[in-house]
Amino acid sequence: MAPRPFVRKHLYDALWGALHGEPRLLQVVTGPRQVGKTTIALQISDHWEGPKVYESADQPSIPDAEWIIAHWKRARASAAGAKRETLLILDEVQKISRWSEIVKALADEDRRRKTRLRVMLLGSSALLVQRGLTESLAGRFELHRHSQWSYKECADCFGLSLEDFFVYGGYPGALGLRKDFARWSRFIRDSLVETVLGKDVLLMSPVQKPALLRQAFGMACAHPAEILSYQKMLGQLTDAGNTVTLAHYFHLFSAAYLMASLQRWSGNRLRQRGSIPKIVMRDNGLITAMTPALARDGRVSPSVRGRLVENAVGAALVAAADGDAAEVFYWRDRQEEVDFVLRRGDELLAIEVKSGKEASSVGGLRTFKRRYPKARCMIIGGTVVQDGVEGISLEQFFLEGIR
Repeated sequence: MAPRPFVRKHLYDALWGALHGEPRLLQVVTGPRQVGKTTIALQISDHWEGPKVYESADQPSIPDAEWIIAHWKRARASAAGAKRETLLILDEVQKISRWSEIVKALADEDRRRKTRLRVMLLGSSALLVQRGLTESLAGRFELHRHSQWSYKECADCFGLSLEDFFVYGGYPGALGLRKDFARWSRFIRDSLVETVLGKDVLLMSPVQKPALLRQAFGMACAHPAEILSYQKMLGQLTDAGNTVTLAHYFHLFSAAYLMASLQRWSGNRLRQRGSIPKIVMRDNGLITAMTPALARDGRVSPSVRGRLVENAVGAALVAAADGDAAEVFYWRDRQEEVDFVLRRGDELLAIEVKSGKEASSVGGLRTFKRRYPKARCMIIGGTVVQDGVEGISLEQFFLEGIR
């Protein structure tokens, strides 16, 4: 008997409740490839008591708008004679040109006719999904962001240790291969990264230099949790390009949920926009699979571990911020630095990550606190420190997050 698929319960429950509640909004699920968006949709479909229709636009030849209309009409036909509501799931819908206009027209028709139809739309491009939502579907949708798996989910489902999580990350489809590092990394590169770079990114925007695009992504993976200027990056790339092109490629990587470019916190939004970015890969598996020299057969040196730990903390903060109307920055002033700054409304939290370094080294936090007296200061990976600096262990952070 095949094992039962793991249920990401908090995500499942949020979707299930929204599909059964009022108002009757379109439920839009967005997030990276290979994290189980389709799996959750099918789990919901399996438990749905009425008729259901599932179709995916992730095909060799991208369907046109008629594809949406045909399957929507199919779902309407099921709803017409059914005692219970019908569920329509359209996967990777953002690939279809003018998808949001078509969906708007169909959804508005259903609202006028009071069609007993619930709709779930799935997409793996933040840029294309968000563009469609803001252009055509304002006031008609509810957004669910599904990120790479957390450490707790990986531990519960795969028995992953925290140290293994720092190396292998949280792509569930690959974790079953982790006993063979070469096979695991090949899966990440071929089935995930190449699909995103070769298909999804090219759908978002014309790319004049595909070779430079791949080089830029490789460089990002080789410099996790580092502050790196575009000018310096260009000096290490073999293909010709400019800083504007490189910044555009990094924007595409972010929109495909591969990385985040953190800006320097200054309290001034204009100055933040022009700052040198700090690179945070959305999942550590991208780093070690794309840069094998950092992890030989799944083993890393203490210095590499420190970079992986800091990146994993940054990725967890970015994922949490996505669903919490928060923003993540870094801070640097001359020789003083703070790894991450989290802003949630009026709350400001400065974070240092320690992975074997002396937890008593908090000079950057103290300087930041003098500059911003209302800010909380925290060390992740250290014991409780005095002078107003909190401390939690790495395991506590990855299991419970920040309260």
